[in-house]
Amino acid sequence: MRHIYRCPLRWADMDAYGHVNNVVFLRYLEEARIDFLFRPDKDFQQGSVVARHEIDYKRQLVHRHTPVDIELWVTEIRAASFTLTYEVKDGDQVYVRASTVIVPFDFEAQRPRRITQEEREFLKEYTDDDENDDADSGADQDEAVAA
Repeated sequence: MRHIYRCPLRWADMDAYGHVNNVVFLRYLEEARIDFLFRPDKDFQQGSVVARHEIDYKRQLVHRHTPVDIELWVTEIRAASFTLTYEVKDGDQVYVRASTVIVPFDFEAQRPRRITQEEREFLKEYTDDDENDDADSGADQDEAVAA
């Protein structure tokens, strides 16, 4: 299953050529990630930090008044991190493909922590079936190393 976020475009997002500035896409990914992780029905409650972003720009996104879709899904779940993958798109036209490695974090202790079972179950809902097998094996491998 994929999470869909309808991202509004703002005048301030434009560069001098009327295109959405490449740097702004990081904010779009953040908005989609927050919409995914912090929802009233399911909440990644204990906090997290971003460890890495990778972005592939495929084509320019021209500013307009209608939102752009951001599809987000989980591609890897490990013992102490997970990877979200995104497509910023309109139908079949993809503007950006990106991924973010996220580390659960205990802000009180100021250190990374393991993913809880509840969080793992929530994240698994958003993995593709063929990717789910790889994600589970990565978690098992990570747990074996930690043991």
